[in-house]
Amino acid sequence: MALGGLGERLQDIFSKLKGKGKLSEADVNEALREIRVALLEADVNYKVAKDFAAKVKERAVGSEVLQSLTPGQQVVKIVHEELTALMGAQQAKLQVSPKPPTVVLMVGLQGSGKTTTSGKIALWLKGQGKRPLLAAADIYRPAAIKQLEVLGEKTDIPVFSLGDQVNPVEIATRALEHARTNGNDYLIVDTAGRLHINEELMQELSAIRDKTNPTEILLVVDAMAGQDAVNVAAAFNEQLEISGVVLTKLDGDTRGGAALSVKAVTGKPIKFTGTGEKLEALEPFYPDRMASRILGMGDILTLIEKAQSTIDQDKAKEMEARLRQSRFTFDDFLDQVQQLKKMGNMQDLMSMIPGMGKQLKDVQLDDKQFAIVESIIQSMTADERSNPAIINGSRKLRIAKGSGCQVQDINRLIKQFDQMQKLIKQSNTMQQKNKGKKGKGGFAGMPFMQ
Repeated sequence: MALGGLGERLQDIFSKLKGKGKLSEADVNEALREIRVALLEADVNYKVAKDFAAKVKERAVGSEVLQSLTPGQQVVKIVHEELTALMGAQQAKLQVSPKPPTVVLMVGLQGSGKTTTSGKIALWLKGQGKRPLLAAADIYRPAAIKQLEVLGEKTDIPVFSLGDQVNPVEIATRALEHARTNGNDYLIVDTAGRLHINEELMQELSAIRDKTNPTEILLVVDAMAGQDAVNVAAAFNEQLEISGVVLTKLDGDTRGGAALSVKAVTGKPIKFTGTGEKLEALEPFYPDRMASRILGMGDILTLIEKAQSTIDQDKAKEMEARLRQSRFTFDDFLDQVQQLKKMGNMQDLMSMIPGMGKQLKDVQLDDKQFAIVESIIQSMTADERSNPAIINGSRKLRIAKGSGCQVQDINRLIKQFDQMQKLIKQSNTMQQKNKGKKGKGGFAGMPFMQ
């Protein structure tokens, strides 16, 4: 989970506040001291952490808070609002050029994930109904051009390349001409990085900027670099006047203070976050949603958006009809697993449900379990999938051998399946009793949550 360590610390601090009927100014000061320490341990910029605590204190020690019926909750509300403001208050969308194509210049240090992020943004734009063109302008890193071409093949997005013997400024200029001629409404230019910021790098990027006149200059930084990522952002902004930041590896086991510091230090918003290795693992950045995740309030809106964008709606409707008739087989179970896999990392998904993050603190939701479930079901015969009651001891041995699992794994899966069938029947019975009342069933499109 993004900023999971910080979230746990803050939630522990707030649980103490909520446990008190009334708060004194001393209680608030002690909580803010702990909050400031937690922010610094998450690698948040020192001045940012200090200013944040001061703003929260100014609002939290007022009589309307200390004398309210739920002072602890009031303080949490203030912290949520200040966290949101710290990260930019509103979502910063990609700007659009009034005259296509919109040029997006991707910049950053080597190893930040710039090329992969270029492909992710192109795929995201394609999902919005756009026609992006990728331009391979990194001629220095071995296989950089090939990497972008492979990403283009995977996503069916065209890549403009002139090889590694042509000047990057020339490549970007001709890519822009190509985009105009071929009706591409976005041009994403993948530029070269360096191991550190130097004059040569900045001169080349400045020359590409001057020739292509980009609408967006997006700096890609590795969230795991912590405070160094913020320093890099400040340096690039000073030289190039970036328009926004993309934070990669925000799903990793990282302190992630860059997410809370970069806007305050550079004045430039985070526009996207990379949340995994898959090309679909890119999210527009919403400050209020990130604040909610950090404070353990979940992020239902993002969860719904992920479901809507990845789940096959026709299959969902078909599944709903089957569930309403209590017809649920192992084939249906397998389909639900495969739909859920598309949505991303299971631990992150569950943390988006309010209150679940804390409960799952010590629970490892290993995505490899999906592969085990798939292997077991695919080792069953058609009759066994549709009628699990016939799976006896000898059949379990055969399935275990075919899937490379143990018999106890088969027993565990059958038990889970039986429990789901019972839940579905109970839900159908309740819906029949409540027929005609307001509200509707929630089967379709909600894997494992029927």
